[in-house]
Amino acid sequence: MKDWHPDLGRSPNPRYMAIADVIEMDLRSGVLAVGDRLPPQRILAKRLNIDFTTVARGYVEAQKRGLVDSHVGRGTFVTGGADKDRRGFASDAAPDPRRVSAVDFSMNMPPEPDDPGLIARMREGMSAVATNLIPLLRYQGFGGSGMDKEAAAAWLSRRGLVPSQERIFVTPGAHPALLAIFSMVAKPGETVLSENITYPGMRSIAAQLRLTLAGLPMDADGILPDAFAETCERAGPKALYLNPTLQNPLTLTMPEKRREEIAAVARKYHVPIIEDDAYGFIPLHAPPPLAAIAPDLTWHIGGLAKCIGAGLRLAFVVAPDTKAIWPFVSAVRANNVMASPLNVALATRWIEDGTADGILRFIRAEAAARQRMVAEILPGGTFRADPISFNIWLPLTNGWTRSTFGAHMRNAGIGVVASDAFTVNGEAPEAVRVCLGGPISRDRLRGALDFMAHALEGPPAMAASFF
Repeated sequence: MKDWHPDLGRSPNPRYMAIADVIEMDLRSGVLAVGDRLPPQRILAKRLNIDFTTVARGYVEAQKRGLVDSHVGRGTFVTGGADKDRRGFASDAAPDPRRVSAVDFSMNMPPEPDDPGLIARMREGMSAVATNLIPLLRYQGFGGSGMDKEAAAAWLSRRGLVPSQERIFVTPGAHPALLAIFSMVAKPGETVLSENITYPGMRSIAAQLRLTLAGLPMDADGILPDAFAETCERAGPKALYLNPTLQNPLTLTMPEKRREEIAAVARKYHVPIIEDDAYGFIPLHAPPPLAAIAPDLTWHIGGLAKCIGAGLRLAFVVAPDTKAIWPFVSAVRANNVMASPLNVALATRWIEDGTADGILRFIRAEAAARQRMVAEILPGGTFRADPISFNIWLPLTNGWTRSTFGAHMRNAGIGVVASDAFTVNGEAPEAVRVCLGGPISRDRLRGALDFMAHALEGPPAMAASFF
């Protein structure tokens, strides 16, 4: 169907939506058939005398409706809305529509496994856990069984951590663990520190506990040691929160020397470090965690959301000493009682049988492939990213503001979050975090990135005038 020439006047909607509308109309009338190849976006844009971004956005909208599927190097093909998985084959286990919820693309998610062999191994692990189902429906002792702690210790050892089992806890996610720790180390009104551009969850926790969160200035290696020391002298902070590896949202990784300098300042002023190592397992050779450099000062939180899957709602926490154990247990149990025994058993099984390693390898490879795609599409020097991170940090130019750019990208299928969500002190920069992971396929991501790159070539008025 290379000569397809849609009449956009048949739809009252904006042009990009009209493209998807007409694809649907022509499919029903027989003008288009399943398997037909649509014209390349630039050719259709020229044929209709409209902007390329309008066509790109229209194809994205059609793909969201299940009308078409795109394949890099092959083109965009009519699918007719058939229930297919991300590889284009009919799904052997379609999800119950009552269980499917909208995907929040604003979350910084890892790419989702789509390898049939890996998914089969994951299912085998779930089946194995189900053989011991009834005991897993009971209340369990807090922090995981001995078996679970052994698996946690084996997993954490890959980051160079070898704590005793009594200091390891399996908790219901990193966020509850952070909430519990900060409720222990600081009282309402007291000051805690973080990077000035930091994880939004830290801002929410500080607000909920009525703590004063102060952001520290940063360079390409992380927070500045001198600024940390000066703030310790002046403000007497009760704790320092850091996300030092593939930091969310800036994607920077604090080198070992800077970690040692930060640990030295923390030791001098007796400031506990709360290390959120959410992305620590993603790089093959990450610097040692702060908990390995200053174990007696550091609460280490090794969340599984980014390296295995957020739906597990699990994190491995290492306490700095035995004195902190009971206050931590009390704080977590007051809010969450325990981590789900079913989820804990599944994570333990996957770690023991190597499935967790398979998931991690997939995430690493797919994240790297998506970053290579970004490097092909966006001009060098216009964004900040790590070759294996799940997102990019995009400073805006050409008159774009974070609000106008977010609105423009809302329907493109990738998550764009304005810098306001991450900024602790001062005015937020004109920048956004763009997420590359989650359920979006590589083909859809490429289309969205093309759309984004074209928009950034000029001012927002030029991009908006075609919709």
